[in-house]
Amino acid sequence: MEDPGEGSVRLPQLKLDELLGELQARLDAARGTRDRVHSLLEAVLSVGRGLELEHALRRIIESAVVLVDARYGALGVIGPDGRSLSQFVTVGLTDKEIKAIGPFPSGHGILGELIRRPEPLRIPKISEHPSSYGFPPHHPPMRGFLGVPIRVRDQVFGNLYLTEKHGGADFTDEDEAMLSTLAVAAGVAIDNARLYEESTRRERWLRASAEVTTRLMSGSPRADVITLIAKLAKEITGAELATFSVPLPDGASLTAEVAIGARGDELRSLVIPAEGTLVGLAFRQGDPVRSHDVTDDPRMPMAPKRLTGLGPAVAVPVKSGDDVRGVLLLVRDRGRPEFTDEEVEPLLTFAGQAALAMELAGRRADAEQLALLEDHDRIARDLHDLAIQRLFATGMTLQSADRFIDHPEASERVRRAVNDLDETIKIIRSTIFGLRARETAPQHGLRTRVVQTVNAAGGALGFAPSLRMEGLLDIEVPRRIADDAVAVLGEALTNIARHAHAGTVDISVVNNGRELVVTVTDNGVGIPEGARRSGLRNIAERAENHGGELRLTAPADGGTTLVWRVPLDVPPGAGGRRADQQGLTGPTG
Repeated sequence: MEDPGEGSVRLPQLKLDELLGELQARLDAARGTRDRVHSLLEAVLSVGRGLELEHALRRIIESAVVLVDARYGALGVIGPDGRSLSQFVTVGLTDKEIKAIGPFPSGHGILGELIRRPEPLRIPKISEHPSSYGFPPHHPPMRGFLGVPIRVRDQVFGNLYLTEKHGGADFTDEDEAMLSTLAVAAGVAIDNARLYEESTRRERWLRASAEVTTRLMSGSPRADVITLIAKLAKEITGAELATFSVPLPDGASLTAEVAIGARGDELRSLVIPAEGTLVGLAFRQGDPVRSHDVTDDPRMPMAPKRLTGLGPAVAVPVKSGDDVRGVLLLVRDRGRPEFTDEEVEPLLTFAGQAALAMELAGRRADAEQLALLEDHDRIARDLHDLAIQRLFATGMTLQSADRFIDHPEASERVRRAVNDLDETIKIIRSTIFGLRARETAPQHGLRTRVVQTVNAAGGALGFAPSLRMEGLLDIEVPRRIADDAVAVLGEALTNIARHAHAGTVDISVVNNGRELVVTVTDNGVGIPEGARRSGLRNIAERAENHGGELRLTAPADGGTTLVWRVPLDVPPGAGGRRADQQGLTGPTG
């Protein structure tokens, strides 16, 4: 017969095991919650360290990935338009994978869904969401998705995107709550970093303005100061390229007087039309003009190869009052953030202060020039009224004394002295004329004439040629050479418009101190066999007349390069090599 006490003992033992198991599960859950809270606190502390914005964004997404145990993470910063992403920071992808995927997303699909509706979004399977339209080639597979917005002072700054929870599990409510809490801390950290960055940037702008003013007022060369303005603006804004363009005398074009950074050598001295260009709009309107991507912007007339790898840009007028003295263009690398209002405002102030300093320095230089001219006039007057009259009187005295000299040799010496005095008077009169006429003598304006010729050819070509000018073209190039250079340029452009069927034309006019070099390059079809070459003969003869030469080459990638060079110190008619000795072969006729 079964012992009745045995069952009564076993039943409480089973209930006790269940209670102990449930207690252990709750303890494990509490321990897990404690560990996650600890991880959250560590993440909050991590994102709050440091004040550099770029580093803060990186720390936020790295902490988020660890907090919810995700394989991939990204932080997208919403651009000024409020509809797209201007910056994208990733975690979990290698540089090789990023390069294979291509450009970062701009805010379409599921990422755009979070931009349009800034609320936490959790998706078990990305491919089944209505806003999903697939991944680009070479993109790693991603299944689960968790996204939350980051707000800074009630404004949506960007979004956190997490995918692929380790172990293939779905993101949970607890993950969403943890990530939302982290996003709040991230908003505070970002706000602090932005305030610190703005304060530091304003301090740097103030120091930069003081340095430019000091350099200008201390008499530093204008070219050095313009280079300093571009250099400081480039460094403070984190730009990759900076140019400073000044208007040409015709007012219809500007030339990039300074270009530093990426592609600077190719853009320096480039002539830019004032109509329909980014720089031209800033010059004409007197307000900053921005570009999302210079490589795809029709307002950037430079050839695409000159802008490869560059992205966001801003053109800022350097003006004092209504007088625009130039345009400062800053361009960042592709993939970098666009220029924001917070960045453009101090940049515009810096440019205005630089323009004011340039105006004050210019007025001081004008005053010094006026004083110099007045001094020249005084010297000329004194030479005329005192020196010439005394020399003339001395000569008259010697002439009158000559009649009393009986010795033939002594008489001849007196006459030679009178002749020398006469020549001295002529030299002094010539010097007086130079003192009074040098600063007011009209210049032939080779720069202006070249710009006018190129602009006039744009209608026949159907596009605006690219123009670059270097050196002292208006001062050191003699009038006779300038006339022939303009004629050669016009002839070359006419030939291209008629025969080459070109899509681009690059022109450079350079005075290197020894010779004037005019280079015209097009991507046309070349000179057909048997084509008339009267135009080339004319161009070659104009070079020969100055002891120069003409060369035509056909680049490997097609088109023609015409190089017309003449020395600046050879008298007209000196002659050079004949055209038929130069191997005149090339694609223009």
